Amino acid sequence: MVKIFETHAHFDDDAFDDDRVELLNSFKDNGIYATVNIGANLASSKIGDQYTKEYDFMYATVGVHPSDIREMEDCDGIEILRDLAINNKKIVAIGEIGLDYHYEDTDKVLQHKWFVKQLQLAKDLKLPVVIHSRDAAKDTIDIMQAEKAEELGGVIHCYSYTKESARTFLDMDYFFGIGGVITFSNAKKLKEAVEYIPLDKIVLETDSPYLAPVPYRGKRNSSLYIPYIAEAIAQIKGVDVDTVYEATWNNAKTLYRL
Repeated sequence: MVKIFETHAHFDDDAFDDDRVELLNSFKDNGIYATVNIGANLASSKIGDQYTKEYDFMYATVGVHPSDIREMEDCDGIEILRDLAINNKKIVAIGEIGLDYHYEDTDKVLQHKWFVKQLQLAKDLKLPVVIHSRDAAKDTIDIMQAEKAEELGGVIHCYSYTKESARTFLDMDYFFGIGGVITFSNAKKLKEAVEYIPLDKIVLETDSPYLAPVPYRGKRNSSLYIPYIAEAIAQIKGVDVDTVYEATWNNAKTLYRL
């Protein structure tokens, strides 16, 4: 029996307001037996906490995305995240946290500050981390190494860098979240990285509702589209898709310590 572990999605997003319950209730019929709702800010972290109590297959992370960290300046956000994690055993990681330099108005100093603080929170709680890193490979690696993030463990979400950078993250024993981008015809760099990364360090993710795989590119993403991702990985790795499902299920359980 195929068992799929969706390691990274945002079910609290407004894009799911019309059919969220119907969608989530369809997962087991489609082989999806575990999911993780990823915290991107304080509000979504609180919602994810609630989802874990409503759905037996649902886990969550708590954390603030680099694009949202300004809210952490206005409240005791670290303590809010700490309380959520301490009081719910189904909160399995701190994330998504990290750096995002995609936009010109990025406040790098503020991003660095809260990346470090959230890494330290994960260290305090002995939880793994979900790392978001876009257009910021060197600084991400430098901060992770300075903070001894290899002691935490975790996943590089939506991996988008080269196989050379992958070597550095492998040396820290991190997993790699691979999603819909692997199906894009212009994703040569990612395909080379996935060919290089051992299958036992890959986990499946969608980042729903974002980054839908081909043939749904540009539309709302869904965990139901994971088979397109798994098939692409299987083709690159030269294995059958059931091997990908089995490996990534076990990898996700290791990643999130389940």
